[in-house]
Amino acid sequence: MEFKLISIAAFIAFYGCYFVKLFRQKKQGIQTDQIGKDKVGFVKFVEVTMKIAAVFVFVAGLVSIFIGTSHSPVAVRVMGAVMSVAGTIVFIAAVQTMRDSWRAGVSQNDKTELVTNGIYQISRNPAFLGFDLLYIGTLLIFFNWILCILTVFAVIMYHLQIVNVEEDFLLATFGNKYLQYKKKVCRYIGRKR
Repeated sequence: MEFKLISIAAFIAFYGCYFVKLFRQKKQGIQTDQIGKDKVGFVKFVEVTMKIAAVFVFVAGLVSIFIGTSHSPVAVRVMGAVMSVAGTIVFIAAVQTMRDSWRAGVSQNDKTELVTNGIYQISRNPAFLGFDLLYIGTLLIFFNWILCILTVFAVIMYHLQIVNVEEDFLLATFGNKYLQYKKKVCRYIGRKR
C-alpha cells in the first residue's frame, strides 16, 4: 500500500507541476505545448511519436499503480520509489528554473533564453531526466511487461527528442553560447572537467 501512495503522490506532484505551468503560461499568452507544431519530416515524427509514447507510458503507469501487483523484491521496489520521487523533484526544479522559457517541444517562433543556472548546472536536460526517473521508478515498483516495453519506448523517444531535435535547435538558436554550455554540463547528469 505504501508503494501505491508514494507513486500516486509522485504522479500528482509531477503532472500537477506540468499542468499548472501549462495553464499559467497560457494565461500569459505563451503556447507551452509546441510538440509537432510547425515541424516537418523527421523532427515532426520524433516529437509526435514522443508525445504518443508519453501518453501511453503515463496510462500504463497509472494502471500499474492501481492494479498494484509486482513480483519485484522489496529492495528493488524501494529503489523504484526513490527514483520516482527523485524524478519528480528534478522535473519540478527544471520547470521552475526555466520560468517562461519552458516549452514542451521546441518553438521556432518564441524568443526564449538559454537557461544554465540552478539544476541546469548539473544536467542539460533535467526535465527529461525527471520523466525517465519517474517512469523507470514506477516500472521497478510495479513491474509488468507492458509497462516495461512502454517505458523503454518512451525513454528512447525522449532521448531521440534531445539528440535529434532539442540539441540541434539550441545550437542553431544560441550558437557558441550553447557549445560552451555543452562542454561544461553532461546531457543527463554531471559536470565535465
